[in-house]
Amino acid sequence: MNRIKSILIGFIASATLAACASMSGGAMAPYTKVNDGILVGSNNMTLYTFAKDVSGSGKSACNGPCAANWPPLLVDGNTVVSGNYSVITRDDGKKQLAFKGMPLYFWVKDTKPGDKTGDGFLNGAWHIVKM
Repeated sequence: MNRIKSILIGFIASATLAACASMSGGAMAPYTKVNDGILVGSNNMTLYTFAKDVSGSGKSACNGPCAANWPPLLVDGNTVVSGNYSVITRDDGKKQLAFKGMPLYFWVKDTKPGDKTGDGFLNGAWHIVKM
């Protein structure tokens, strides 16, 4: 009887943890995770959103030279997402991950994990994603 009780408690704990993870928007493995309350890529580099992007539009306002400085978080065209994540199609046809409708980008001047040098750049147009 105690063995069944232990198994049941383990199952309930696992289900509870899974539910909690999905409520927070869940990390979109293998593309993103949360480090110190900030959304980062699988490479542990800080992710940013751009104020000129329109949430939920399915478009990126950062193309060409902009994207050279702010590389988009690209995903495989077959990526399945859920929760707060979506996939947009860029002007060049590539697929980019978005969080809460906002496309996600890296900043070329962030050189190591934990750098957030792009936060507030361009008169506040670029923002880290706080979780």
